[in-house]
Amino acid sequence: MTATTAYDAIVLAGGAARRLGGADKPAVSVGGRPLLDRVLAACRDAGRTVVVGGRRPTARPVLWAREEPSGGGPVAALDAGVRHTGAEAVLVLSADLPFLGKGTVRQLVDTLAARTSEAVVLTDADGHDQPLVAAYRAEPLRRELALLATEYGSLSGLPLRLLTRELDLARIETDPLASFDCDTWEDISTARARIREHGNVLDEWITAVKDELGIELDVDTHVLLDLARDAAHGVARPAAPLTTFLVGYAAAKAEGGGADAVAEAARKAAALAVRWADESGEAKGAAEQARPADPAQGASGGDVAG
Repeated sequence: MTATTAYDAIVLAGGAARRLGGADKPAVSVGGRPLLDRVLAACRDAGRTVVVGGRRPTARPVLWAREEPSGGGPVAALDAGVRHTGAEAVLVLSADLPFLGKGTVRQLVDTLAARTSEAVVLTDADGHDQPLVAAYRAEPLRRELALLATEYGSLSGLPLRLLTRELDLARIETDPLASFDCDTWEDISTARARIREHGNVLDEWITAVKDELGIELDVDTHVLLDLARDAAHGVARPAAPLTTFLVGYAAAKAEGGGADAVAEAARKAAALAVRWADESGEAKGAAEQARPADPAQGASGGDVAG
């Protein structure tokens, strides 16, 4: 399997969220997006995405499932979700991971492909396994779920460790924030504050806007920022947002569209901004040369008649 190999995703979005006072945790907003939508964005290239929990609006289409009985815990929810999957690899995620990125998802799936292990789990900064940030081979997963159901009579209320201890696990370490989950309001506040830090806020905002507008396009933001700077300095400050808007509009109308179209439109607009600034500089220099050096001189620059 490679990064493009098919996999299905199961997102567990149930639970009582007691430490959040019973709030609908997957719907809690972090960076202007519900936690569930942030997780769904990270596994956007899944073949099927099954969300186990109560139905709610989502940023992209998903399949819905529910464990029986409702509130039966993660093992029962996982069993309900895997029944709707068909791929050989199944990504399993909780719905409260605000910093999970596509890179971590791909690393989990790629590592599962490269090894003979039955599952690959992410380990957190303290070295603890995170079975709800993991990729599983579907057949061993179904096998162990069936064995647990037979042994205990029901999957309801069983802890995940009963499942993972029977599987041959591989482990990976990646971005320590990838497994940060939001169990309390303090966790929510921490996540909201972090995405507004100087080094994160721009990428977070651009990602949020793309998700809100339904745009699946990776563009070089530095190119657009340079263009905006050139337009603001070389033309006028309001030219920056208007120019970048026109670049986006032109890219959308271009045949094929995509990131290359954005880059080409930005290149043309940036070159125009440079030419505009050069002309402005030449005009300013010519005006300064024509201006009399001594204010006491006449318009012709000759001596004043006495």
